Amino acid sequence: MPTILITGTNRGIGLELTQQYAADGWRIYACCRNPETADELSTLAAQSDGKVTVHKLDTCNDEQRRALAAELAGIPIDILFNNAGMYGNWDYQSFGSSDRNEWQNTLDANVIAPMQMMETFADNVAASEQKLIANMSSKMGSMQDNGSGGSYIYRSSKAALNAVCVSAAKNLAPRGIKVAVLHPGWVRTDMGGENGELSVEESASALRRNLASMTDEDSGRFMDIDGSTIPW
Repeated sequence: MPTILITGTNRGIGLELTQQYAADGWRIYACCRNPETADELSTLAAQSDGKVTVHKLDTCNDEQRRALAAELAGIPIDILFNNAGMYGNWDYQSFGSSDRNEWQNTLDANVIAPMQMMETFADNVAASEQKLIANMSSKMGSMQDNGSGGSYIYRSSKAALNAVCVSAAKNLAPRGIKVAVLHPGWVRTDMGGENGELSVEESASALRRNLASMTDEDSGRFMDIDGSTIPW
């Protein structure tokens, strides 16, 4: 049975990925900050015949990350999916309104936390058959694609994550691990808003197709939801 660890599974794309992988018979370690209020996720786990287990994890919390690593020590993880992230407060995204603390908090969640998740669970991934790490980026991290400006905190955090992913792809290649850099599309979620082009079901299905078709040459490539390459 293939295994996947997904962060940020209490809602949106993370929850839908959990549902779809469970329906296909995967073993899912579903992580979220507050399992006690994640009602849909808890119901899914209860009805999964043990395929889905819910784990408390704030990816910015070192103690919780180490505790999960100890719990999963020696267990192969085919896909580590770093889905959790944040946009940052809308009030501080425009020129002239930057806030140091908000910027640092967003960088912590969107850059440092995925990096430390990769470092912490690389051995688990290397011990698996598929050997894949997926990081949820955004086309808003593309500097060449930036036609409107603004969103300084979010754009810079995703651009920094992209740089981390490219380095990780090179450093983990000798261990056979591929690193996916994924854009989920413009999705109708709390972050994407009601005008998004894709439903969470459509986005999750496309993300899974892209991961299933990953080759060594795709490792470290900035991948659009249709599988094409996004310019940095």
